[in-house]
Amino acid sequence: MMLHIVNKSSLERNALESCLRVVQEGGAILLIEDAVYAATRGNAAENHLRDALSRFKVYALAPDLEARGMGDRVMAGVTTVDYGGFVDLVAEHKNCQSWL
Repeated sequence: MMLHIVNKSSLERNALESCLRVVQEGGAILLIEDAVYAATRGNAAENHLRDALSRFKVYALAPDLEARGMGDRVMAGVTTVDYGGFVDLVAEHKNCQSWL
C-alpha cells in the first residue's frame, strides 16, 4: 500500500485532483500544509474528497489545520494526526508518493 502526500491547496494547484484521478483505490492520503483545507467542511474540494473516502483512508496533519484556524472544521471520515502520526504513516507504508 502507498501513502500519497499532498501539500498544495486545491485552489492553488491540481495535485489533489490529480492524485484522486490517477490512483483508483487503495493506500492512504495524507494532507499537509495548505492541502489540509481540502479536509474541511464547506471547501471547494469537499465533494471530491468525500467521494475518495470510500476508496482511501484520508488523514490531515492536525498542526497544519490548527495553524490555519481549521481544526474545528474537519469533515467526517478524515482522521487527524500529529507529527508522530505522520512518521507512523510513513513507516507503515512501503512506498510514499508526494504530489506537488
